[in-house]
Amino acid sequence: MRAAVHYRYGPPEVVRIVEVDKPSIGDQDVLVRVHATTVNRTDCGYRAAKPFFIRLLTGLARPRRRVLGTEYAGVVEAAGPGVTAFAIGDRVFGYNEGAFGTHAEYLSVPQGGAVATMPTGVTFEEVAPGTEGAHYALSFIETAAVRAGHDVLVYGATGAIGSAAVQLLKQRGATVTAVCDTAHLELVKGLGADRVVDYTTQDFTRDEQSYDAVFDAVGKSTFGRCRRLLKPRGAYLSSDLGPWWQNILLPLVTPLFRGRKVKFPLPKQGQDMVQIFRGLIETGEFRPVIDRRYPLEQIVDAYRYVETGRKIGNVVITIVPD
Repeated sequence: MRAAVHYRYGPPEVVRIVEVDKPSIGDQDVLVRVHATTVNRTDCGYRAAKPFFIRLLTGLARPRRRVLGTEYAGVVEAAGPGVTAFAIGDRVFGYNEGAFGTHAEYLSVPQGGAVATMPTGVTFEEVAPGTEGAHYALSFIETAAVRAGHDVLVYGATGAIGSAAVQLLKQRGATVTAVCDTAHLELVKGLGADRVVDYTTQDFTRDEQSYDAVFDAVGKSTFGRCRRLLKPRGAYLSSDLGPWWQNILLPLVTPLFRGRKVKFPLPKQGQDMVQIFRGLIETGEFRPVIDRRYPLEQIVDAYRYVETGRKIGNVVITIVPD
């Protein structure tokens, strides 16, 4: 089968398309013929081994998992004798961080993993980006205990995490202020934001409104800059570790003062998570935003584009055209 393989850490150019063996399946596994996948920040981090500690998980000198890719949508082509949850021919999607392998024509996943049948009414390319950014956004919402009536600001509302966060927050009944640039104001309004701040003309950290939570979905701000935006018991959450890894240190310190605090979300990656997004996509309450599509042969170009930091929503890799 064809797969995008990297034998060493480095820039996008370390990735190349080669023929590799089709993965085997165990008693409880299904073999998925992958139709669509994505390239995202997670893939970029693992490919480049940045931050460096990623090597503790993936191999100090060279990557142990040579085929990356976390999200996928495809068709079950074979199943182990113990599989009862899926049948050959089922259209499925899911998330596979850790094991990876979705940047290939075939993928083996356990039936109890983060996989579910596809929602009706969507294509493989539309549903493939339905888990990575969205599960980070959901972890923000759950960690901050956002509920109906809360005021939430989302900085970076056009990325995979931010665009999902706006939609999921509205589904929870929150009032959402979204921060983006001039070119994408209408897009973000269309996602459901109650108010949109253009960061090219206004410093969002000087906003006069206060919030129960501030989500930095691009990791480009800090608690120090955003603290004044928070209500007395509000929370700041970021998708990045922050300068000097402050976003994993401050959650240990700020709760001691019973005021504004930093919280660090720990995403859940199980089947329940995928089922949540299946339901929301099927009802139309969540639709992943797609920026560009590339064939598998152009995955290096996709990596280059994602690393410009200019992508809107998600970048999809098409393996079998819809």
